[in-house]
Amino acid sequence: MTKILIIDDESAIRDVMAASLRDEGYHAQVAHDGESGLAQLREFQPQIVFLDIWMPGHMDGIEVLNRARQEFPQIEFVMISGHGTIETAVKATKLGAWDFIEKPLSMEKIFIVISNILSFLQEKNEKSALLNKLRKSIALIGETSSIVQIKQLISRVAPTQSWVLITGENGSGKELCAQNIHYMSPRASRPFVDINCEAIAEDLLEAELFGIEKGALPGVDKTRKGKIELAEGGTLYIEEITEMNAQVQQKLLRFLQEKKFTRTGGKELIEADVRIIASTPRNVENAVKENKLREDLYHRMNVSPFQVPNLKERKEDIPTLISYFGDMFSRDSGEIKKVFSEKAIHDLKQYGWPGNIRELKNFVERVYILTPGEFVDVHDLRFAGLGEGPESSYDVNEISSFRDARAKFEKDYLVKKIQENSGNISRTAEMIGLERSYLHRKIKAYGIDVN
Repeated sequence: MTKILIIDDESAIRDVMAASLRDEGYHAQVAHDGESGLAQLREFQPQIVFLDIWMPGHMDGIEVLNRARQEFPQIEFVMISGHGTIETAVKATKLGAWDFIEKPLSMEKIFIVISNILSFLQEKNEKSALLNKLRKSIALIGETSSIVQIKQLISRVAPTQSWVLITGENGSGKELCAQNIHYMSPRASRPFVDINCEAIAEDLLEAELFGIEKGALPGVDKTRKGKIELAEGGTLYIEEITEMNAQVQQKLLRFLQEKKFTRTGGKELIEADVRIIASTPRNVENAVKENKLREDLYHRMNVSPFQVPNLKERKEDIPTLISYFGDMFSRDSGEIKKVFSEKAIHDLKQYGWPGNIRELKNFVERVYILTPGEFVDVHDLRFAGLGEGPESSYDVNEISSFRDARAKFEKDYLVKKIQENSGNISRTAEMIGLERSYLHRKIKAYGIDVN
């Protein structure tokens, strides 16, 4: 039940409002002055307060509002007065009041205001719940010292407005760090927009980033907003910043300095409030020396430097990551979660993981697809292709169905084992534990050339 508090020195107004609100199903309480009102705020903990401005005693409504907004930021206040002025209304609004209603009060208007506030609070709570769910889904998993340091750095940097440069190997989680910074910041409810400089043709990058005016290039028949405008109020994540050409880097530097830019082919200065987070897998000092990154842009972006550790530097997190990715795959696919043996975990820790977290995630999904039982041992890792080179490192996102996935890996496995046995089907069948006739059927089904 929605709790509403009425703070007013006129008993008639208090009683009529409270009775009307109770009739509509609200839980209403009253207070006769500022001091008792603050006491009721602490005890009753309402969602909405109707607060009279002119009251006797040491505190008028403005003073109560000023104190209450600091102690109870989650409560919405509606100011009421029979002697209000525009100046008073403006002051109350600046202090955080939702609205200002003049006496004599209209219950119809009061109910409309309550409805608007409750709609706002519901939307706010829904957004908060979604943000919390999102924060959990992009959580940085692991407790080794290197990843704990990254988490601590994010918690310190996220609430600020500083620019961030993230370095680290491909697949180590640079984008995940950028998302964590955004969704733990005051900009969390605003857009998170990303742009990958390596994936965009050099002559199109400026237009993608800053937008383009109608007619600036052949075929451009309307003005298009760039990533910066689309990220207004939020965060722009620039991947592979060292792949950005010198001209665009210079224009980005100017934007960082002035918070203004022009679209490609345009003259109008456009102001934008956007936080920039950039990343690169390169050594940035070397990139500066090789003129891949402007030195002045580097110093601008390097206000809060991040070095994301690779998986080899945090091998103790591998069991936790396997469990986490297993939970994800089980939830998405409906499969039972699998248990990895100690020997399997040992082998996974010993492997180099050149593709870092991304490679581990794909491998865990592959193991789930290829292992029929609930227990994963060393031979299951070998069957899934652990350590057998890039030809075994399939991206499961490229495979459309479970059946296709199993067929793809099964065929590659059989081809490899037949080659190891120089085409001898009997020896291959014995080695991999299959009946010779069954192996022949598989060879025929997959069209494997054994000659």
